[in-house]
Amino acid sequence: MIRLRYLPVVFVAVLPLCAQQAPQPQTPPAIQPVSTTVVVLGDVEPVSLGESAHTVVTLDASEHPLASQDIEDYLRTDSSVDIQQRAGAGVMADISLRGASFEQTLVLLNGLRMDSVETSHFNLDLPVPLAALGNIDILHGAGSTLYGSDAIGGVVDFTTWEPDVTSLRIRGGAGSYGEDEEGLLGSVVGKRWSEVIAGDRERSTGFIYDRDYRTEDASTETRFKTALGASDLLFAGNDRAYGANQFYGNYNSWERTKGWFAALTQKFDEHTAADVAYRRHSDIYVLLRDDPAYYKNQHIDDGFEGDVRETREIFKNTTLLAGLEETTDQIASTNLGYHGRNSGAGYGEVSWRVPGRWSIEGGLREQIFSGGRAVASPMAAGTFWLPESLKLHGSVEHGFRIPTYLDLYYSDPTTLGDPNLKPESVWNYEGGVDWYPAGRVSATLTAFYSAQKNTVDYTRASPADLWQATNIPSLHFTGIESSLNWRLNGSQQLKLSWTLLKGTQGSLHGLESESVFDYPVNNGRAEWTWSLKHGLLLQSRLGVVERYTQAPAPPQAPYAVWDVSAVREVGRFRPYLQMTNLANTGYQEIANVQMQGRSFVGGIEFVFSRKR
Repeated sequence: MIRLRYLPVVFVAVLPLCAQQAPQPQTPPAIQPVSTTVVVLGDVEPVSLGESAHTVVTLDASEHPLASQDIEDYLRTDSSVDIQQRAGAGVMADISLRGASFEQTLVLLNGLRMDSVETSHFNLDLPVPLAALGNIDILHGAGSTLYGSDAIGGVVDFTTWEPDVTSLRIRGGAGSYGEDEEGLLGSVVGKRWSEVIAGDRERSTGFIYDRDYRTEDASTETRFKTALGASDLLFAGNDRAYGANQFYGNYNSWERTKGWFAALTQKFDEHTAADVAYRRHSDIYVLLRDDPAYYKNQHIDDGFEGDVRETREIFKNTTLLAGLEETTDQIASTNLGYHGRNSGAGYGEVSWRVPGRWSIEGGLREQIFSGGRAVASPMAAGTFWLPESLKLHGSVEHGFRIPTYLDLYYSDPTTLGDPNLKPESVWNYEGGVDWYPAGRVSATLTAFYSAQKNTVDYTRASPADLWQATNIPSLHFTGIESSLNWRLNGSQQLKLSWTLLKGTQGSLHGLESESVFDYPVNNGRAEWTWSLKHGLLLQSRLGVVERYTQAPAPPQAPYAVWDVSAVREVGRFRPYLQMTNLANTGYQEIANVQMQGRSFVGGIEFVFSRKR
């Protein structure tokens, strides 16, 4: 039974903070109307949130860079996003949208795929340091037509930061459980080019045995303009080693992952662009850290991607986007073997839009996989404006996903894959209303329904049996999501969101499911930001989650996690303090993997900048 009585805690805990109006900053920032925030994800051309037919959340990772520790902190502010994290520092976290599995959520970096053919557990293993990121755009619901047939639950696109001045930022800090962190972000801006170099490292001895970690990330990005047009060349890599106690079972395991990424984006003119990218990911897994020889796996996968797309206004208010893409993936694994797969696709989408009145969109992707399998992913969407700044929106889209190699071939003392798994297919439907009563306020309410067929999960008959990869014949998710974005004045901003979710499945014949049904039935989020005088910033984030737990596991009570940050954002010396889980809540986002309690990280950033 879904219980709603816990959700008001989110709002009650934050609203008193906003009751007293804060003093205005010495120089109040210019405030953009909420409805005019420009989004690209899900649309054939850049449009405002007020004109988009899709549910998109845009987060600015460069606005308050010292107030958050990891990308997961940003993603958790969206109640339709479920983060199931195993450790801090972004070591390993699964992401899902609207109840879809983590394998059904597509992660992009500058529009390019970050997925691994081994497993989607590493989708958030981004090689670019957090400081080098700009926006994070989250598309709720399928994005299969434009981004790939496997984008059936949603899309998260991380875009890198583009500098406007020459600057250097050096950061250092320390905190609870032996944590220390260092970071560097440098930029040089010329007349027709710019360069960004970034790197960071974070270490901790762990809050319990075998939960220590070390993460390192580095990237360099060059942007320049020539006779060909605007070019963007990105190189990035990371190295993460961590104790994996209880991550995949009752074992004191250890794991190390490495990633490499290289991409070239070429915009020939305002209509035509092309991308090529290479990604490589390696994973070493040791079942027993104290006895590495007992059981060890090593996986290396390589991916290549290329695409070209054209956007044209074919009639007045009518825009056509068309594209071609090719992907190649290979894996060499001591456990999974040696495999490869290719995929090619052509896609197109037409948007007929009369701003402030209505819009109609339709599109189709035809994707061909190795062996000749062809899959069509159609979509349709539209908006209609009503009086009183109300906008109706709705969409329907189809998606399709081939199982990962881990689903097909993996085996260890607790888990067994199935090479005969069927591909997943999904139809997603949504409809809702957006309200823009004033430039500083926006509110949304959306109902959605997902009908899935042959969803891949791991099941077992009893705790004594192995988890075995299985197709669930029929799975349905129904939900409601809502949000309120309110710029209270020149110094305060409040964001509230809540998502209600219910899943039903066809007969599992008494089998226990491992992960598909570990979803939040209630997820409430609140973020309050207060910019005080002298560049001081206070930020408070609160999340209240109630998860569905399948029998025979005991039900998990709703839990609340409260984070607070205090930062100075002006001047050459910028101290910061990040306080996590202040209520010291004991909770698990993944069954039997305990999350860290109350912790503190503080430090200082040195900033040197020079105008162009």
